[in-house]
Amino acid sequence: MKKILKITGITLLTVIILLLIAPFIFQNQIKNMVRNFINNNVNANVEFADVSLSFLSSFPQTNVTIDALKITNFEPFKDETLAIVKTMSFNMSIKELFKKADEGPIVINSIYINEALVNLKINSFGDANYNITKAQNKTPSTTNEGEGFTLNIKDYSITKSAFTYLDEASNTKFHITELDHSGNGTFSESISELKTKSEANVTFSIDSTEYLSNNKIKLDALIDLDLEHSKYTFKENKGFINELPIEFTGFVQLIENGQDIDITFENPDSDFKYFLAVIPKTYSKNISDVETSGNFKVNGKIKGQVTDETIPTLDINITSNNASFKYPELPKRVENISINAAIINTTGNVDDTYIDLKTFNFKIDQDEFKSSALIKNLTKNMLVNANVDGVLNLENITKAYPVTLENELQGIIKAKLNTSFDMNAIETNAYERIKNTGNVSVTNFVFSSVDIVNPLNISQANITFKPGLVTLENFKAKTGNTDLDATGTINNLLGFLLSDKKLKGNFNVASNTFLVSDFMVEGGSDRPVNQSTEPNDALKIPAFLDCTITANAKTVVYDNLTLTNVKGKLVINDEKANLQNVTSDLFGGTLNMSGLVDTKSKTPTFNMDLGMTNFDISQSFTDLDMLQNLAPIAKALQGKLNSAISINGTLGDDFTPIMNSISGGALAELLTTKVEPKNAALFDALSSKINFIDFDKLDLKDLKTALKFENGRVNIAPFDLKYKDIGITVAGAHGFDKSMDYNVVFNVPAKYLGGDVNRLIGKINDNDVNKISIPVTANLTGSFTSPSVKTDLTSGVKKLTAQLIEIEKQKLLNTGKDKIKDLLGINSSNQTANDSTTTQTNTPVKDVINGIISGGNSQNPNTPTDSTKQQGNIVKDVLGIFGKKKKK
Repeated sequence: MKKILKITGITLLTVIILLLIAPFIFQNQIKNMVRNFINNNVNANVEFADVSLSFLSSFPQTNVTIDALKITNFEPFKDETLAIVKTMSFNMSIKELFKKADEGPIVINSIYINEALVNLKINSFGDANYNITKAQNKTPSTTNEGEGFTLNIKDYSITKSAFTYLDEASNTKFHITELDHSGNGTFSESISELKTKSEANVTFSIDSTEYLSNNKIKLDALIDLDLEHSKYTFKENKGFINELPIEFTGFVQLIENGQDIDITFENPDSDFKYFLAVIPKTYSKNISDVETSGNFKVNGKIKGQVTDETIPTLDINITSNNASFKYPELPKRVENISINAAIINTTGNVDDTYIDLKTFNFKIDQDEFKSSALIKNLTKNMLVNANVDGVLNLENITKAYPVTLENELQGIIKAKLNTSFDMNAIETNAYERIKNTGNVSVTNFVFSSVDIVNPLNISQANITFKPGLVTLENFKAKTGNTDLDATGTINNLLGFLLSDKKLKGNFNVASNTFLVSDFMVEGGSDRPVNQSTEPNDALKIPAFLDCTITANAKTVVYDNLTLTNVKGKLVINDEKANLQNVTSDLFGGTLNMSGLVDTKSKTPTFNMDLGMTNFDISQSFTDLDMLQNLAPIAKALQGKLNSAISINGTLGDDFTPIMNSISGGALAELLTTKVEPKNAALFDALSSKINFIDFDKLDLKDLKTALKFENGRVNIAPFDLKYKDIGITVAGAHGFDKSMDYNVVFNVPAKYLGGDVNRLIGKINDNDVNKISIPVTANLTGSFTSPSVKTDLTSGVKKLTAQLIEIEKQKLLNTGKDKIKDLLGINSSNQTANDSTTTQTNTPVKDVINGIISGGNSQNPNTPTDSTKQQGNIVKDVLGIFGKKKKK
């Protein structure tokens, strides 16, 4: 006995050891088997991380596990992912692993799939990405030969998986998430029985119409499998849509060109509570304690063939009569609920499917709401005919139904409206096919959101609908301290509400007080108004707006600016705002603006023309940062200004120009201007260097100048000023950082330049001397707050001295010439003198020349008189000047 036990123990130990080491021995064989199977059966790119083999976990079966399986398609879905599976395992007999190619197919008993993501797609040409099985060339006599596999499923499961299906031709979409599905059954050659359990979240839509939206679906089904005729009959079946139970019977049979379906279904219990169960639990909350009355019934029949040309006929009905519900924690009851809806198709042609909502009525307090709609041609150009008639108090929505709104709503909506349209008319703006008649009014509407600073209070709004046109009869609202009064027209309201079309219209907007801050969300940091860097985020003009706004506001407040009588036109389109002839009273004058603000790019830009008439200089250059950067010195001026500025650049997150980005030019004209030197450090610095100008009395009236600015620098074209009889020329540049580099040239009359110069002037008795001026240059550097002034008077005085000496020389020269003419008797009035006169004149000339030659020798009998000597000395001086000039 001991010997038998010993032999048995050794045998078992040997078997266990073999079972443990066998996977390592056959690992390469298993991997090759999987690769060969894939290559022989699949027309796609298949990758996997590893293949493992175990005999112990499923003994006497063997378990093959594939890790990180990924399947990607070839053309026409090249490189698109068909499936990703974290783990896939198969249980089969050990002998199946060692079958040769001529020994028949591989039989797999069970399959387990974990965390799979499958994407099935049929493109617009009818190609399916899941048709990846290679064709097998077999005759009926050889169906069991060659490579392949068959399933003998005892059980299977799919866990934590997702499934997506898209048919591009019909725009049909299925999206299944959190899928858990399992099944097991009894199988024979003819009739088998499969029991399954399924649970998933399902979204289903056809042509952008969503029929299920992440609804929780459960299904427990007992299915007869007639494998010989490919017919699957539902025997005992109960499903759940959210918490609405549905029982169904019927069959699905595979036919040559599709499927044949015959299924009927209904909810077994007619309690109205199950209507709430259809609504996703996120919105309906817990319905177990909800008080309900009335009934709710869903039933339907789906019968016919699913082929490339047809769908089954549909007759699905949803009804409820005189129902009500009340959540115990909420104060309001919803009552008089009537629902009569159907989904119908009588032909099998998918285009003939329609939804007929005959009635959807309810009442909250005394407010009744009634509606109906007929929606046809669901898969192509959808046709809609709808009626709304009733009153809805928005505040009661959250008091009667446990929905949590992201934004607070208040107000009463009254509507009596009929609309008839097709979706193609909306998409192509064919307004003649959009028939809207009726009106909608809103009173005491309050809307709050994190996207707006203050709640929007609409006291009254009336909208009238006519074919092709929606008219905003009136719109009175307030937000913060801003009031709005608007009228206008809207061309495509339905296109905006039902598709991605822009909101088009023309509006007239009036306001007594408009505060820009009421519409601007405060940022997380205190960014200065005059920004110097590009922000991370910027305000955007909404892309959905395509409208023209004619504005008239009595007072507009922006930051520290108050504009009055603001009028103009604003055209908004393509995330751009075009200002057209916008005028305003500002700084005691008039401002005119035209230009473009573009927020379509990542960084908003602007390009504007500004016209300023009779602006108060001191106030405007103190309160407007942009003007202060263009001409910092102007804040020391008192008076009026005319200016025209062309400017472009980028905008910061509060629509303030980023100064280092701007470029452009300006023309300015000063009117009735007075200087207040005490307001600027630059004038103090100039006064300390230049004592011949009193800047308090500097007159800048009618001054005109031109500026150009770019790259943070402002270049001033030279311009001229005048102080008494002193001419002044200014030129140079400064930066937006207040740095400067200017040259101011003072053309100063000589009389202002001190005693030495004036004594030199006094020696020359000539009126022209008083007109002499010299340029004195003052170089201004540093900054406007800390200026540095350098002047050069020495060179100016040297120039003046040279001028005075030259004048003296010219004076002596002219005097000498006159004396010579007198001595030579050259006189224009005596050109006809007789010879005797000439003879008489020659004698004194000779005497003068002799006197010059002899140096005035009195021993000569012809010695000239004293007066003649004096004349000779003068001429000698003059000739001496000439001699000096020759030496030079």
